[in-house]
Amino acid sequence: MQVDEEPGGESRPDVAALEILTRTLVGIAWDSAHVAPPGVTFPQMRLLLVLQTLGRVPCSRLATALGVNASSVTRLADKLESRGFLSRGADAHNRSVVTVEVTEAGQQVVDEVLEARHAAFRTILDQLPEEKRQSVTAAAHDLVRAAAETSVSLVGAL
Repeated sequence: MQVDEEPGGESRPDVAALEILTRTLVGIAWDSAHVAPPGVTFPQMRLLLVLQTLGRVPCSRLATALGVNASSVTRLADKLESRGFLSRGADAHNRSVVTVEVTEAGQQVVDEVLEARHAAFRTILDQLPEEKRQSVTAAAHDLVRAAAETSVSLVGAL
């Protein structure tokens, strides 16, 4: 079965276009993540990006948001904490609950990576006429809204 075919062999050019777009967007995310300091891995960068969005949260909530198990968050957090990009704490209502949050140094890393990503997006969008940019923006919002209204997972988006 080809990428643009549904089960039963029906061709879907819209699906094929989204598959190509996905590869492009993942490539931009991958490239921008390399702006992070040496030694910060892609999974660690993903954790920082998601955590920056969530704010201070229990490790269990971060694991759920990332779609991974708690032990994976613990390993990633250990490395990020040792580099000063993440800090741990305790929940004010339940001291047995470990919380995590991005530090100022971690926020700087997130900001640099997002700026690299935004620069790549601007470069691409600047190649389009204004009318097309507006169409891309509207389509992106529509796709995100449609995904949110279905069972399609947006967990841990990078």
